[in-house]
Amino acid sequence: MSKKLLILLFTFVLALVGCTNEQAAPSKPAEKTAETKPVSVSNGTLPKDIDVALIMQMSIGTFSSQYINGVTEQVESFGGNVKVYNADNDLSKMASYVDTATTQGVDVILIDHGRADALKEPVQRALDKGIKVVAFDNDLTNEGVTVIDQDDYSLAWRSLKALAEDLDGEGNIVTIWVGGFTPMERRHTIYDAFLKRYPGITEVAKFGSATNNTALDTQSQMEAILKKYPEGEIDAVFAMWDEFAKGASRAIKQAGRDEIAVYGIDLSDEDLQLMQEDGSPWKVTAATDPAEIGRIQVRYAYQKLAGEETPSIHSVDPYLVDRDVLPDEKVTMDDLGQYVPNWGASDAAWSDWMKGTD
Repeated sequence: MSKKLLILLFTFVLALVGCTNEQAAPSKPAEKTAETKPVSVSNGTLPKDIDVALIMQMSIGTFSSQYINGVTEQVESFGGNVKVYNADNDLSKMASYVDTATTQGVDVILIDHGRADALKEPVQRALDKGIKVVAFDNDLTNEGVTVIDQDDYSLAWRSLKALAEDLDGEGNIVTIWVGGFTPMERRHTIYDAFLKRYPGITEVAKFGSATNNTALDTQSQMEAILKKYPEGEIDAVFAMWDEFAKGASRAIKQAGRDEIAVYGIDLSDEDLQLMQEDGSPWKVTAATDPAEIGRIQVRYAYQKLAGEETPSIHSVDPYLVDRDVLPDEKVTMDDLGQYVPNWGASDAAWSDWMKGTD
């Protein structure tokens, strides 16, 4: 072989090697998207740097704030990040937020309230992208979604049963309620049954609306009811939401109508302070711990990320909190376990690998 031919062959081999090396060189990692974002988890391993979107139908009052605190506390204890979306009671906006979170490629979507007729399709799009979804007080039935509720039927019955027993089955009541919310609809189902069970109890007035100032607006409406029905014509108020109970209690106390007792649903630190005030008409409330609900919701989401089996539904056990069991000194939700057995002590959705992260 001639020297010239050897040189040409050597040059060709070098060029071929160069092309091969260029093709084998590592490419720049693709940016994370909703389709490609990896979540490397397995049983026994705590997922880190998880992005969580909390999408709320509305955020009103201290119940909501304590619920948000519970979600945030649990996610951060696991090393994750939370972004809160408040739809201001606009279901179409809420659905849009679900799609936004899906497009952004979050790992988890937590839903607070809302309705399936507005959220079913956007939630399904999130599930199809591999995003884990856990809802609270919602009627979603998408496969793969865990729905947590407060057992609204039990909440309503516990409060109403206390009311009936205190009235000895007879009396006039005012009911405060608003439709359009899954938990409210469930509570009203029990209320309808209650009126049939206790025919001696008569509803003389019924009102309610969810606004940006629900407690204040309820107070004004209750003041008008008190003027319409003078002393002796109302025995009790059944308020299906603590914002309603706050407004009604303030109106009754300011009017000096101490013959009227308030029976509510839900509880917060602010509610406890109001119940413990001297001369407070707010006697009983049926409730769960909102912060613990948020923590349970997060734990179910992390179990899903870890590939664990999770239920389709989970009802949080409610408790009856009677003002008479509370001490003279002011208490908070953190103290309530001393006076209401098992309060805030849920062991739901705890996996062994989560221990030691709090």
